[in-house]
Amino acid sequence: MQKIKAAGGVLYRYRDSLAEILLIKRNGFWDLPKGKVESGESIEEAAIREVEEETGVINISIRSYLCETYHEYDQKGESYGKTTYWYLMDANGYNGDTKPQMEEGITDTKWAHLKKAFTLAHFDNLKSVIAEASKILYK
Repeated sequence: MQKIKAAGGVLYRYRDSLAEILLIKRNGFWDLPKGKVESGESIEEAAIREVEEETGVINISIRSYLCETYHEYDQKGESYGKTTYWYLMDANGYNGDTKPQMEEGITDTKWAHLKKAFTLAHFDNLKSVIAEASKILYK
């Protein structure tokens, strides 16, 4: 089994005093932005790069580490084990347009309040990441 290290983020902003996070629609499922850590890159650098590339939102910053998730999958006859390191990221007041990274299978983006994001997230491990973010955002 090939091991993959990935990083991603729960990108948030406040709208009308409520926290919203940015979801991406990848291959038909609502997801959080993430991707592989490249050679010579720190996990934190990879997380910021991937979130910016997949959403088009720039000038984001990491607020805190959230958690890690692990899942296994098969692709083209190969087995993979992926560990993803998740961070809570501040959009720093970003109100511009988002730009889904189409070449990565991302067809849409959506800002959603935490409760709505929790119900939209397709994968159970993403729900646990959103739950961790909500603990910090609503202290």
